[in-house]
Amino acid sequence: MNKRVIVDIDVHHALKSSDELLPFLPRTWHNEWKAMGVIPAHYYSLIGAYRKDAYPESGPPGSDPALMRKQLLDENGIDYAILTTDAINISVYYNPDYANAVAAAYNEWTAGYWLQEDSRFKGSILINNSDPVAAVKEIHRWGDHPDMVQIVMPSASRTLYGQRIFHPIYEAAEQYGLPIAIHPTAEGRGIAPEPTNAGYPTRYMEWHAGLSLSYIAHLISLVCEGVFEKFPDFKLIGMEGGISWLPNVIWTLDNHYKSLRSSVPWLTKYPSEYIMNQVYLTTQPLEEPEKKEYFLQILEMIHAEKTLLYSSDYPHWDFDAAKTVELSLPKHLRAPVMGETALQLFGLKRPVGKEAAE
Repeated sequence: MNKRVIVDIDVHHALKSSDELLPFLPRTWHNEWKAMGVIPAHYYSLIGAYRKDAYPESGPPGSDPALMRKQLLDENGIDYAILTTDAINISVYYNPDYANAVAAAYNEWTAGYWLQEDSRFKGSILINNSDPVAAVKEIHRWGDHPDMVQIVMPSASRTLYGQRIFHPIYEAAEQYGLPIAIHPTAEGRGIAPEPTNAGYPTRYMEWHAGLSLSYIAHLISLVCEGVFEKFPDFKLIGMEGGISWLPNVIWTLDNHYKSLRSSVPWLTKYPSEYIMNQVYLTTQPLEEPEKKEYFLQILEMIHAEKTLLYSSDYPHWDFDAAKTVELSLPKHLRAPVMGETALQLFGLKRPVGKEAAE
């Protein structure tokens, strides 16, 4: 029996049908919800979005707690699964009033249904960050809930996340000790701009391969605008964006800081120091270079023992099983990456019978 703590920080739970949200959504939005949902899809994927075996008897993948319990928690030995929902894209919906109502309804639904199903499920506070005032109110509404352990926003945004309009959100997150996780899938949709600074990709493969572009832009903005200096206890998680781009960003920022620090006088440390202390990335997807030593070098460069968190992305097609990820890591990184770092970051109780990492 594996005694290692395993925390999966990216698990997508879903509605069985759009009607399941209606009891939590003001009636004025019912017709729009039935017609539009979160936001219309765009790029066609030949293989679909989900594991073929993740479809329950009724409803879409991720909508059946019993199947998720069996397929994800039990089969993978997951101690905690942090639910991130496929509704993250609500922040790029056209109408902010509708988006605020849908985000609030999703939080009620998650807390009232999913968090009651299994103590291993933990929730994420969904916000519409395109309306920061409403987003802060939603954080205050749920910030003290013991099973809401992070805040989620899409990586797609028409405004870089370091800019001051978003600072009240980070202040509220810091107040409650909640990390903010940004997650892709809305790039190029709704009110979000083109996925690249040169326009729209043609097909799904191009779009999916370029998801790290928004992470790079947001992280540079967050550092240079002084968010990590202003909010020293604020933590950021970059989900599902890969890891190999981070060393380049760190080196470039540190090098520029040597010559251009007068343009960012509020920074009191090198950019790398903020990033290493306040930024986390996830394992899904991990790059797979042709030589294993290249991958190990990347892990060393990003100080994976304190910055990398396990995620499966269940029930999507590129799901990564816990054992697969664990065996890809050198032994000294397995305990921190698979769960120890997450226990500390999210303030989760150590599961009974699971020893602390040495």
